[in-house]
Parts: sequence; C-alpha cells; structure tokens
Amino acid sequence: MDGQGPLVSLVVPVFNECGSVGPFVAAVNAAIAGSWSGAEMPPRFEIVFVDDGSSDGTRETVRAMCRTDLRIKLVSLSRNFGKEAALSAGLKAASGDAVIPMDVDLQDPPELLRPMIEQWRAGAQVVNAKRADRSADTLFKRSSSRFFYKTINSLAEYPIANDVGDFRLFDRVAVDALNRMTEHSRFNKGLFSWIGFRTETIEYTRPSRSVGDTKWNVSKLLALALDGIVASTTFPLRIWTALGALISLSAFFYAAFLIIHTLAYGVDTPGYASLMVAVLFLGGLNLLSLGLMGEYIGRISKQVRGRPLYIVSDTEGF
Repeated sequence: MDGQGPLVSLVVPVFNECGSVGPFVAAVNAAIAGSWSGAEMPPRFEIVFVDDGSSDGTRETVRAMCRTDLRIKLVSLSRNFGKEAALSAGLKAASGDAVIPMDVDLQDPPELLRPMIEQWRAGAQVVNAKRADRSADTLFKRSSSRFFYKTINSLAEYPIANDVGDFRLFDRVAVDALNRMTEHSRFNKGLFSWIGFRTETIEYTRPSRSVGDTKWNVSKLLALALDGIVASTTFPLRIWTALGALISLSAFFYAAFLIIHTLAYGVDTPGYASLMVAVLFLGGLNLLSLGLMGEYIGRISKQVRGRPLYIVSDTEGF
C-alpha cells in the first residue's frame, strides 16, 4: 500500500434520500476525525453511494458532493432495482481493501467503524455488527424480525446470524467471493453466511432512524422473507414430498380397510360431509404445493433468462 493505510470502502445504497446524504457524510467525517486523529497509518476511506432510481434529487445531491470531495463516488442505476441489487452494485464498484455496507439513515453508527476495522486488522475476514438492543424499533418490526430469523434458521442449510443486517465489514477476498455470485433473486444475508470466512462479531445498540423515512413496507418485507427462504433452502419442497408420501400411505391403508369392510358388511351409503372435507383438504394441499413450486420455478425462470441483476446508467468520481 506504499506506506499508506488500507483503503476502506463504505457502500451506501440510497433511494429518495436527498435529505439524508448530507447528515450521513457529516457523521462519517466526524467519526473518522475523532477515531484516527494523529494515528499512524490511519485507514483511507471512500464512500460509494448507489442511487437506486431516486426521483427526489438524491442523484444530483450526491453528484455535487463528488465534485467537492474526491472520496465520494456515485453509481447511478437506470431504475429502481431494489436494495439487494443496489448493494450488489456497490460491492462490485468498491475498490477498498475492506468494504462496509451502511444505511444512510444513521441507524448503522459510524462510531463502529473503528472497532470493526480493528477486528479486521487483527485477522478477521468478516466482522458482523449485531444489534444487541432493538428497543428503538417498533414492536411489529422486532416481532416480525424474530419470527423471520427463527423460521429461516430452522430451514436453511447455512443459518444466518441473528440480528445482523447488512452492516458488516468484508475483507477484499470475501467481497471478491460475493461478486462471483450470479443469483438473480438476491438474498444478500444468505450469501453473506454462505461464503463463510473467519468471522468476528461486535454488538451495538441500534439507534432510531434520525433522518428520512423508511422505504420498507409490509409487502416488501414479506417478499424479502420469501426470497430468503427460497434462496436459502429446498426444505419446503421436501416437506411436501414427505407429506405427499404420508397421505398416499394413509390412502392405501384406508382403501384396504374399505375393501375388507365392504366384503364383511356390504356397501355403506357414503357420507357426503366426509367426502367434501377430504376433497377440499387435498385440493387445498395441491394448490398450496403448486404455489410453492411456482415460487421456485419463477426464480429459476428469472435466472435462466440471463438478464443482468442491475443496469448502471452512469457513474461519478471513479
């Protein structure tokens, strides 16, 4: 590194966050100045903003910052592709020896940059930032998050870290591994767990959002959860295989019982109610299993089309 400190890239996806980028950059600059003032070979920083199709002037605001601060860079996507794609674009564009994805709303405290980088310099290849206290989140967000982690970790082959979001540090070797992933239906938390590497964890208290408004709603969270389950495991398909085998076996024994009963006692008048219950129950199971298979097949269809995960319209500062 020619006598210089390592380069650390902060990757920041933004969507309609015009009023948030200024306070974020100011907070990062303050944290850097307070943490490494006078230090020998302090890390160098770049901030890679990824504009995910904003319509409120976010792109223009960041572009103006790029012209006054050479550490700030901008990747503009051609439309809104979603946070998972935007984060992937940022990881691809980042050139740092270490890369740290961050949210622009300051719920990922810049003050944690120093302890994360110290863990990395001590030999960790991935440093997770775990939310030890989520009291600042709403009750719905805390309970839904707890349910999501329990569900996906009970199904996934490679469990994801509880209460760890995208805020974590990756060594360059880990970033290169992530950039080689070709999944179209992207669930980054699952990929972060899948790549492995030597991992350390630091805990912090997650503050409430100080600027801007969240862009997540219930439907987007449900879609992300479904993507996470489908991308992380095929266990749901195995459940339906086992359930189908169990129902078929039960039907075989019930058919044998009916044959023996008919031979011994003659034909009974069939019960309409029990027949309808059986038909509706099995019909519902069939529709549910078809829907589940459709989710997997739909994602396979997206993958085989070979379309890019995102399209970059222009860049600034590179």
